[in-house]
Amino acid sequence: MKETLQKLKILLNFLVVVIFSLGVLVPPALAQEILPQPDPEFKGDIGVTYETSGEPDKSIMESPKASDDAPNIVLVLLDDVGFSSSETFGGSIKTPTLEELADEGIIYNRFHTTALCSPTRAALLTGRNHHSVGSGVVQELATGYPGYKGLIPKSTATIAEILHENGYSTAWFGKNHNVPDNQTSMVGPFDRWPNGLGFDYFYGFIGGETDQWYPALYENQNPINPPATMMYNGEEDDYNLNHDLADKAIGWMNNQHSIAPDRPFFLYFAPGATHSPHQPPEDYRDKYKGVFDDGWDAEREKIFERQKRTGVLAKTPGIIPADAVLTPRPDEIPGWDDFDDSERAALAKEMEIYAAFLEYTDVEVGRVLDAIPETEVENTMIIYIVGDNGGSAGGGVNGTCNTMRNLNGLGYEIEEIKECAEDWGARDSGTSPGYSVAWAWATDAPFQWTKEIASHFGGTRNPMIIKWPKFIPPTPKTREIRDQFHHVIDIAPTILEVTGIQEPEIVNSIQQQPIEGVSLAYTFGFGIDDDDDDDDNDDDYGEGTEGTHKTQYFEMFGNRGIYKDEGTHEWMASTVHSKPVGDDPLKPFDEDEWELYDLKDDFSQGKDLSTDNPDKLEELKDLFLVEGGKYNVFPLDDRFVERGDVSLRPSFTAGRYEFEFYEGAIRLPEGTAPDVKSKDHKVTAYVTIPPEGAEGVLLALGGETGGYSFYIKDKKLHYTYNFFGTHYDVVSIDDICSYGNVCSGDDVTLGFNFEYSGNYGDGQGYPAEVTLLVNDEEIDESKFQPLSVFGQYNILQTVPARFSLETQDVGMDLLTPVAHYYDPESCDSESDDSESCDSESHFPFTGKINKVTIDLEEPCSGLDCIVDYAERAPFEFDGTINTVKVELGDSIEPYQASEDMSNEDFWDIIIQQVEKHYSTK
Repeated sequence: MKETLQKLKILLNFLVVVIFSLGVLVPPALAQEILPQPDPEFKGDIGVTYETSGEPDKSIMESPKASDDAPNIVLVLLDDVGFSSSETFGGSIKTPTLEELADEGIIYNRFHTTALCSPTRAALLTGRNHHSVGSGVVQELATGYPGYKGLIPKSTATIAEILHENGYSTAWFGKNHNVPDNQTSMVGPFDRWPNGLGFDYFYGFIGGETDQWYPALYENQNPINPPATMMYNGEEDDYNLNHDLADKAIGWMNNQHSIAPDRPFFLYFAPGATHSPHQPPEDYRDKYKGVFDDGWDAEREKIFERQKRTGVLAKTPGIIPADAVLTPRPDEIPGWDDFDDSERAALAKEMEIYAAFLEYTDVEVGRVLDAIPETEVENTMIIYIVGDNGGSAGGGVNGTCNTMRNLNGLGYEIEEIKECAEDWGARDSGTSPGYSVAWAWATDAPFQWTKEIASHFGGTRNPMIIKWPKFIPPTPKTREIRDQFHHVIDIAPTILEVTGIQEPEIVNSIQQQPIEGVSLAYTFGFGIDDDDDDDDNDDDYGEGTEGTHKTQYFEMFGNRGIYKDEGTHEWMASTVHSKPVGDDPLKPFDEDEWELYDLKDDFSQGKDLSTDNPDKLEELKDLFLVEGGKYNVFPLDDRFVERGDVSLRPSFTAGRYEFEFYEGAIRLPEGTAPDVKSKDHKVTAYVTIPPEGAEGVLLALGGETGGYSFYIKDKKLHYTYNFFGTHYDVVSIDDICSYGNVCSGDDVTLGFNFEYSGNYGDGQGYPAEVTLLVNDEEIDESKFQPLSVFGQYNILQTVPARFSLETQDVGMDLLTPVAHYYDPESCDSESDDSESCDSESHFPFTGKINKVTIDLEEPCSGLDCIVDYAERAPFEFDGTINTVKVELGDSIEPYQASEDMSNEDFWDIIIQQVEKHYSTK
C-alpha cells in the first residue's frame, strides 16, 4: 500500500509538471497576441547537481527576437509644414532629401493628418483616431472627457511597444507633446513619457515647441543642460537643435549596428521644425533673400502652376490632377496689396526665414537617412511624413515676433513686426517668431485654410513618401504617385503588416482597443502574389488599386468633416466652425453651414455640391454623428482660452497656496510650477551669504519670451518682469548692506511682494506693483532705481495666461534668460559696464540657498470678493471701502436668500450691483 501511494505521488508530480509546461508553451501567434511574451520554457534536464544535470539551456535568458527578415523602420515626422511648401510638392523651398526619396520611393498625395500636432502624433503611434486615444486637442487644453483627457490610454499600445516586445530596438528623437502638462516635472509619473510607451531611448523635448538655440532637452526622463553652453565642433555658436538631434540619432544607429547588427530597429525622428520659433542657423538665413518679394498671392499661383507640370524635367506626372482648381483666399486673410513697401519687406523676411528653416531641417533628416548602415539600406523602410498638419496660422495676420504673446491672445501690429524683422529668429535676438497666416495659406495650395481647420485639406492633407528598396524598385524616368485616400492612423497597421507582427489583443494584462486604421502596404505591392503572370497589371504594384480606407471623420475645435468612399463617388462633407483669424463670433454648432464635395473629381475641395445634393449632405452629416459617437468625438468643444485654465486638470499645485523649494530645484516646467499669474504673491529666499558677498539668480520662471527673475547683481537686489520682451526692472538703489546687517550671514532673507493693482487693460493682464524686501522689511520707494524705459517700478502690463514654454529654476536661470541685465550676450564689449557681465548666461547664485518660499493669495469668498472687485474696479467713487461693503451687502442680501438661483446667476447679479453702485458715484 505504501509503495502504491509512493507511485501515485510520483505520477501526480509528473502530471503537475506536464500541465504547467503546457501552460507556458505558448504558440508563436498567441505570443504575439499577448504582450509581453511569457518567459521561455526551460527544455533541459535538471538533476540534484550540475554534474547530474543536462546541458544548460541559455535560450531561457534571451529576449524576444524578431524574424530574420524583419525590416528596420525609420519614421520621420516634420512639424507644421504646408502641403506645397517643399519643391517636391510645388513649393519654392529646396528639400534635397525629399527630392531624393521621391526619385527612389513612392509619393502619396492624398495622405491626411488630424489638423493639430498632439492629436496627429497620438494617432500616428497608436493606429487609432485621435479622440479614441484621448487626444482630441493638444495636451495643454485637455478636459475631463474621454476624447479630450490628454492621456494615451493603456488600452492603446503604441507601435513602438509592440515592436519592442517582438524583438526591435526602439528610439525617439525630437518632439513629444503627448505628455499631460501636469506630468512633465521631475516627479512624473513617467508611464506616458516615451520610455513608458515602448521606446528604449528618448532624446528631445516634451512640450509642443522649444527654442532651437536653447532647447528644454531631456534624455529619457532626465533634464539635461542645454548643449548651447557646451563646445560643439570647436564653436559654441554652431549649436542648433536639429543638428544635435541628427547627431544623436546617427550615434544611436551606429551603436545598434556595432553591438547588435542582427537586431532590427525602429527609429522615430520628429524634429520640432518647422513649428515656431523659426530659428535656422546663420549660414541658412540669407538663402532665400528676395525669393518671396512678390508676396503670398503670387507665390500661391506659382506653386499651383508647378504642381500641375508634367514632363522630363519635373519627372512627375503632375503632383496634383490636371483638373484640380486653386481655391480662393478667404476674406479673413489680407491680400499682399493691402500692405505698403516697407511692410511687405518685413513680411517677406518672415517667409525667407521659414524657408531657410525647412531646407535646413530636410538636410538634417538627410544626414540621418544617409547614416543608415550600408548593409541595412536594402531592408530599411523609410516613411517620411512632411508635417503633422498644414501650415500654421498661429502667427496671426501679421506674423509674430514672440509666439507666446500670440498664444496669450495678444497679436502684433505690423509696425512692431517691422521693428523685429531684421533679427527674425537669429540667435540671442530675443525673437521667437512665426510667419503670417497668409504664408501658411499660400503653402497649403491648392487647398482651403490652414492648421486647425480639420474640415478642409489645408489643415489635414500632408505629403508622404515611402522608400523601401527591398519592395519598392526605383523608377529613374518618372516618379511613382499613389492617390488612394489614407490617414495617419494607417501607418501603425502598415508597419505591423510589413514586419509580420500580429496586432496584440492584450498588452501588460490590459485588453486592447482594436486598431482603427488599415494597412496601405498594398500600394507598393506588399503581399501581392509574386507568381502573378499578368506582368502588365499595374494593380499588382498598387497603382490604380482601389483604396481600402473607406470612411474617415475629421474634427478640431468644432471644425468637422466626414469622408465616405462609395466607389463611383468619394464624398466629403465639411463645415468650418472656428476660424484661426477674423472677428466672426462663434455660432452654435447646429447653425454651422456645411459644404459637400465629390473628391473623385475635385482634388482640392473647390466645388461645393451641397445645393444640388441636399439629401446626400444630410446623410453624411448623420454619418458624422455616428462616427463621432463611435470614436469619442463628443462633446464638441470650440473653446481655446477657457480650456487653458490649469484648474481643469489634475495638478500637484491645486488647492495649495504655500510652496517651498530648495537649492537644485531646477527645470520645473511652468505647467507644474506654482501659478503666480493673476494672483498677489510673495517670494522669500532664505540664503547664506559668504563674507565676500554673493550674486546670482535666486528664483526665475520663464525665459526670453516672458517670465520673471529675482536676483542679486553688483550687491543690489533686482526684480525683472519680462512682458513678452518688454522688461520692467526694479532694483535697490543701494547695495543690500545698506538695509541692515545682510552683507553676509546664515539667516538672510530677501524677497518681494507682487500685488495687482487693477483688472482692466483690455485683456492684456492686470497692472501690478512690486515691493522689494530685505529681512522682511520693505525697501522704501525712494530707494528704487527703475531700469525700465517706463521710468517706474509698477508694471503696466502682465502676462495673462502663460509666460513661456520654459521652466522655474531655483538658484539660476536655465535655458534662455528672463533678464537682459545678466545675459552676457547682451553686453557690449566696448561698454563701460562690460566687466560686470557674468560669464554664464544662467547666472548661478554664488551663495547658498537654504530654501525659497512662494506664498499665493488665497481666493476670496462672499462679500470679500465683492470688496476685492470694488477695489480693482475702473470707476471713480467717494467714501471708504467699508461703506461700499455695507451698501453692497444690503443690496444683494435678498438674492442670497433665494435657493432657486444658480451660482452663475448669483454672481451675475453681484457684478451688476457693483457696476451700478460705482456708475452712479
